[in-house]
Amino acid sequence: MRKITDGELRKILEEHERWRDTDEKEGKRADLSDAILSGADLSNAKLSNAKLLCANMGNTNLRGANLAQALLSIHILSSVETLYEAELDPELMEQVKDKYPHLLEKPEYYEEEEEEEEEEEEEEEEDEE
Repeated sequence: MRKITDGELRKILEEHERWRDTDEKEGKRADLSDAILSGADLSNAKLSNAKLLCANMGNTNLRGANLAQALLSIHILSSVETLYEAELDPELMEQVKDKYPHLLEKPEYYEEEEEEEEEEEEEEEEDEE
């Protein structure tokens, strides 16, 4: 297993996005196989086609992440924090629904964040008036 720093992870994700956006002509496919990603915030990450075999993803936030056609298994996903709004291949999504349906539910902290954002927007609107 290899530990990935936040800076390394950010660079890998940027290169992967460039790789995807240029039809694999530029950038580099993300290979996070055997990486220790526990506790990482990968919410809304564009990880389609990424290699995540044997990655340690305990308590990783994958809310809204695109994991379509990513190389990973149900076993890896079993320990993540959330898969709420994540995009998975249909077969993998069915496995998650069957074995770990709680991962697809809206996290409590997400509801709190939404409420805080709504309050901030209301305050900004009042300030503008």
